[in-house]
This record gives sequence, structure tokens and C-alpha cells, in this order.
Amino acid sequence: MRWCGSGSVWRAGALLALLLPLWELGCWGLISASGASGTQNRAQHTAGGPWELLRRHKRSWVWNQFFVLEEYTGEEPLYVGKLHSDVDKGDGKVKYVLSGEGSTSIFTIDENTGDIHATKRLDREEQAYYTLQAQAVDRLTNIPVEPRSEFVVKVQDINDNEPKFLDGPYMAGVPEMSALGTTVVQVAATDADDPTYGNSARVVYSIISGQPYFSVDPKTGVVRTALPNMDREVKDQYVLVIQAKDMVGQMGGLSGTTSVTVTLTDVNDNPPRFSRKNYQYMVLESLPVASVVARVKALDNDIGPNAEMEYRIMEDGPGVFNITTDEDTQEGIIILQKPLDFETKNSFNLRIEATNRNIDPAFVHLGSFSDTTSVKVTVEDVNEPPVFPTQLNKMVVSEDARVGISIGRVSAHDPDSSNSAIRYSIDRNTDLERFFNVDALSGVISTAKPLDREVNSVHNLTILAMENDPTQVGKGFAVITVLDINDNPPVFAIEYETLLCENAAPGQVIQTISAVDKDEPPSGHRFYFALPPSVASNSNFTLRDNKDNTASIVTKRGGFRRREQVLYRLPVLIVDSGSPALSSTNTLSVSVCDCDSDGVAQSCGAVAYTLPAGLSTGALVAILGCIITLLVMVLLIVSMRRRKKEPLILEEERDVRENIVRYDDEGGGEEDTEAFDMVALRNLNVIRDPKVRRDVTPDTPTFFPYPRSSSSLPVYKTLPDNVVFREFIWDRLKDADVDPSAPPYDSLQTYAFEGNGSVAESLSSLESLSTDSEQNYDYLSNWGPRFKKLADLYGDGKKINNGNVL
Repeated sequence: MRWCGSGSVWRAGALLALLLPLWELGCWGLISASGASGTQNRAQHTAGGPWELLRRHKRSWVWNQFFVLEEYTGEEPLYVGKLHSDVDKGDGKVKYVLSGEGSTSIFTIDENTGDIHATKRLDREEQAYYTLQAQAVDRLTNIPVEPRSEFVVKVQDINDNEPKFLDGPYMAGVPEMSALGTTVVQVAATDADDPTYGNSARVVYSIISGQPYFSVDPKTGVVRTALPNMDREVKDQYVLVIQAKDMVGQMGGLSGTTSVTVTLTDVNDNPPRFSRKNYQYMVLESLPVASVVARVKALDNDIGPNAEMEYRIMEDGPGVFNITTDEDTQEGIIILQKPLDFETKNSFNLRIEATNRNIDPAFVHLGSFSDTTSVKVTVEDVNEPPVFPTQLNKMVVSEDARVGISIGRVSAHDPDSSNSAIRYSIDRNTDLERFFNVDALSGVISTAKPLDREVNSVHNLTILAMENDPTQVGKGFAVITVLDINDNPPVFAIEYETLLCENAAPGQVIQTISAVDKDEPPSGHRFYFALPPSVASNSNFTLRDNKDNTASIVTKRGGFRRREQVLYRLPVLIVDSGSPALSSTNTLSVSVCDCDSDGVAQSCGAVAYTLPAGLSTGALVAILGCIITLLVMVLLIVSMRRRKKEPLILEEERDVRENIVRYDDEGGGEEDTEAFDMVALRNLNVIRDPKVRRDVTPDTPTFFPYPRSSSSLPVYKTLPDNVVFREFIWDRLKDADVDPSAPPYDSLQTYAFEGNGSVAESLSSLESLSTDSEQNYDYLSNWGPRFKKLADLYGDGKKINNGNVL
């Protein structure tokens, strides 16, 4: 099968025809299926001699690459080439079949003629070549008449892509004052066209905007400075436009642009300069130390570390003032180091120097990188508080100093020219118990109370000095140390618990004692121990002074027995070495104990009685527990019986309407003041609460209070004595009768008041004025003997009993 194309493809075919004999000698000839038998016959003669290698083999397929231009815009399909097989005799029995990349979507083949066309516009940048397979088959049987062969369709490039800066836009920096030709940045553009075909991808660079300050290398794209000594303080940023053009920059080439922002970075090429040569400030002499006096600033056109300053005071200021740098604003801060005194010096002339902290040696030739200025500080006078020449006054006083004795003197003066009078006082927050006084005029400190060194050995006083202006107060300090005297006797160092074994031998040390003293003599303590004369000759113990502020208690005999004496009390006399010497008698308790063979106490105190034989301790404890339990039960029963009372009101479940409550208490007459309070009967004109029963505490509030009015309350003082009691009791009766919370409803209440000629008559609530009291109960007499008692009580009959009407 042979191929044929158009244009340059045909010219390439002619060249290949000249080289055809050479191809036939090599492996480029492809053997078709139709020539297989002939080839086989010729192969049989190959072994006959080497001349067979030079025989021409019949070639059925001749292949090469097809080329097609990209971006074809014609209306007809683009002709790519033609395929033809030697088997094809033109009688239509052979059919051509195309397969592979784009064989159905992009490329088509005429199955009769073998012509190949491209039906779509191709883009080399998307796909540069397509691999296809061609085959000739029998039209009727579809049996291949030629082997399948492969060929390539290459897309031929045209200049259809402009150069692009993939990393743009660019940001770059270069130090100011740089030399000519200093490299700034390198730009790079890429072209998607085929770099191996023509000049479509060959790019050159040029600068469109940014001249005359910068230039660009046409081949490498390196941007360089085109002017020397560019000053950042004049202009600190430049925007360049760089162009990349293909076709080596020739006419018709495509181009692309990008921007390059170049920033001039700062260098220290400018010295600091003060805007003024003289500054004046005024401060009060009362300005506290470490306060800010003033701020000065030297200007520097540089930025960042190149503008950092250091300030120093050159004249008249060191010692009184100091200057530091504010790292944020680069200002010089003048700070007061010592107190100001208008009367001593009222003005200061300071010489301030500002110097760059980071000087670049490359620019030292430009001049000095420092500047100076003058600062005058004027001190203003203020009314100052009194001043103590000595802030801390130390004084001493004896512990036994009498009240009112002078200890020392403090002094203060007015620092102002007026020299006002000074008055002194003690800040009582530092002398709460008022041990000391100070003379207001002289400043003499004296004692106001007796002192005790053992309670407080040092007193720290704050002395106040005031002028006529109470707001001006000076403070001084006095430390008063109380000197010790021997006023405390020595005592035992601890509370000793001395144990003495029954088997202790004579001359045995049973306790070593020591002493303490609240006093503190300058030479230290020295204590002397002895037994008082009254016990010095006792037969049990003796004392040995060890001469080292301790003493030993020694037994005089042995054979101590607890049965004879359990505890011994031994007085010990202790004397100190003070002047005058003080002493005290301390008692040492010695307990006799039963000890083991090593002298360790096992039991001390009185000897326990031996329990009877056959009765253990557990049995005694059990018996004692039973006795206690029985006693507790008896006490509980007695307590419950004493607390049990018969209720005045029956349970709610029972009918209480027919109950009779009888009160048989009989008074002792008017002379009996113990039965009830006579004051309530005599003092009748008091506010009475008709809602509450006096004999029973109600559980519920009264819902129907007895109506009261000033006109309805009688004035008992205006009535005779016999009428007074009757009216009083009658009011109480009505209170109880109308109170629904007073139980029981029909109870019999007896008021057994006996007096001379009492006319109170019956006090029973059954004869009250309420509606319930006026009912007729005579029918009870007809109910039989069981209701005779009720008939007698509620009927018309009256019975006199002990002078009371029931």
C-alpha cells in the first residue's frame, strides 16, 4: 500500500522514490498477504548463496508521516492524504478501514478511494500528533487483504500563541543609591508554540514603561538600574511595564506584557537633625523623681533601623537629669533623677546630642551623623512641706522608765523662704496604744504609759511635721528601742511529767530540769537551782545543780510503793543572775509507776483493786450495761406518765356536742391572790380581744369577731363594786359564746369565784344570751332515767351547790 499527500508531502515522496532501491535492500519493505507465497518460494533459495540477499522483495505498503496545519478555518474538510493498496485493482472489491485516535471524530477515510480528511479544526497545543491504523479488507467478506499498519498524523504548528509571564506581576526591591547596572529582578515569558519549528516560540524582551530609570536585557529578561544614586527620599517606588514578543521581535509577532513594581529600600544616608536649636521647659520643684521633664526629637528622613537614635546629655545635666530613647517614636525623654530645689538652683541648661545608632560606613563621607540642641529647664517654686534633716531618728528608753520622761527630740524645718513655724504630732496608726507623746512645739518625745520590753521591744513611730497649711505635712521616723531590766523571774522551761519507778535505786537521777526567763541580760542567762529550806531535808529526793542552767532530781532512797503514795510534789527554787536577782518556786510532780526490768513505766497511778475470783471483767461490763439499760427504761416510763394529760377536747371523730366539762376548782376568796391574777379584775378598762378564749388556746382563727365599738364598752370605774364583777364576767361570757373556735360548744363552764355578797348569779354558758342557750330542753325528762342528768342540767330546775348556780 502506498500513500500520497499534498504540497511538500509530494516533494518528499519524490525524494523517497529515488531512495527506493535502498529501502528495498533493508527492512523498510513490508510484505503483504498476497505476496506471501512468492516470498516463501524465494526464501527457499536463500541458503543457495549470498546473492539471494540482494534480490528485490515486492513491497505492498509504503508509510510515512502525514502533516496537517493547525487552526484550519476552511469550510470544506481538510485533505490530509491518500492510502492505496496494490491489491486494489480499481474494481471496488477492496475497502479501506481507518482506526485509532480521532478516527471517527476528527479523521475520516473514503473506503473506496482511501482519501483521508480532517473534519475538525486542530490545535497543536492541545495535541501535537495522532496515531492511526489503516487496513484493506475484502468488501464482501471483510477479510483483511493487507496486514494492519500504523501511521502518524502530525499537527503542523503556526504562530497562534502569544508569550505569557506566568509569574507576573513582579515585586522587587533594590537599595537606594545603588550603582548603575545593579540587578533588580529577572522576568521570564513562555510561548506555547512549537520551539522546534520556526520562530514562533523565540521571545525577546523590551521595556515599555520605566525608562530612563531601568532597563531589561532582551534575551535574558534581567531588569537592571539605568541611573545611579536613585534617592528613596525623592521617590521610593517605580512601576515598570516589560514586553515579551515572539518571532524574535519581528513584524507580525505576538507579544505579552507584565508589570514590575520596584521599591527602593532605605539605607542610612541621612543624618539626624533637630528642628530647633533651643528648647525651654518649666517644671515644679515638687516634681517626683523619675518623672518625665520634657521630650525632644531629632528628625531623620530614613526609616526603620536607619532612623534609630541615641541621645545623651553633654552639659549641666548629668546627675540631676537623664535622657532615654522612646523606641516607638525615637524621641529623647528627659527624666528627673534627683529632687529639685528651687532655693538651691532654679534653672538648668542642658546640651543634648542625637546620634544615629546604625551608621553605614559607605556613607560616612556624606558628613556627621549626629546633631545637638540646647534645652533650658526652669524650676518653679512651690510651697513645700517641712523637711526632717534626719529621716530616721534612733532612740532608747529603759523598760522601767517612769511616765512622762523625755526620750529624745526630733526636728524639722520649712524649706521655703517663709520659714514657717512647725508643729509636731505622732501618727497614731503607728502608736495605737499611745505609749508615747510628742511636744507639738519642741518635738520632744516622752513616755505616756509604762513600757514592757517583753511585750514590745521596738516601737516604730511616724512623726508628722505641719506648717500653718494643713496640707503640707512632712514625715519623719523614730525607732525607739526599749532596754531590758530584770523584771521577770525564771520558770520551768516546760511542764515536766516525772515518772518514778517503784524499783528505783537510791541516788538515781529521775529528771533533769531547766529554766527560761523572759528577760534578756546582755551577758546571757545564768540560773541557780535549789530546794526550798522547808523541803531540803526530805527523805525522798534531793536536787543537784549542774552549773549549766540545768539541775538533776535525785532519789534519796529506794522502795517507793504506789500503795503507799502515788504522787509526790517537789518544790524547786530557781534564781536568776539579774540585778536585783529574781526567783520563783516551781512544783515538780513525781508519779510512782510500775516499771519493767528496763525501767520503762508500765502503769502509773493508784493500784486497782483485784477482782473477785471467778468473775471476769467482761462479765462486770455486761452486768453494768444491763443495769444502765433498765434505768433508762424506767426513766422513760416515768417521764411519759408525767407528760401524759387528759385532753380538754375530745377527738374530732367523737360527738362533743353533749359533753359536760366540769371545773371543780374553788377559789380562796377575794384574799386569794394565787388562784388568779386580781389585776385583770381591777384593771378592767383595757383593750379586750373578744376573739380568743382565755382558758384554751384556739387552733383556728376566729372568723366571726365580736363587734366592738367605743359606745358598747362599759366604763367599769363608774359602776359599783358588785356590778363591776358581774359586767366583767358577763363580757367574758359573751366573748366565749360567740367565738366558734372555743370548744366545746355546749360545755358547762363554772366560774367558782367566791366573794362577799356576790350577785354574779349563774355563769353557765347554757344560760347565755345566744340563740342556742335559749332552746327548750324539757323534753329530755320524757326520755327516761338515762337522760335524767341531762334533764336536770338543761331543764328549768335549778340546783344550788356550794353557793354556785349550775
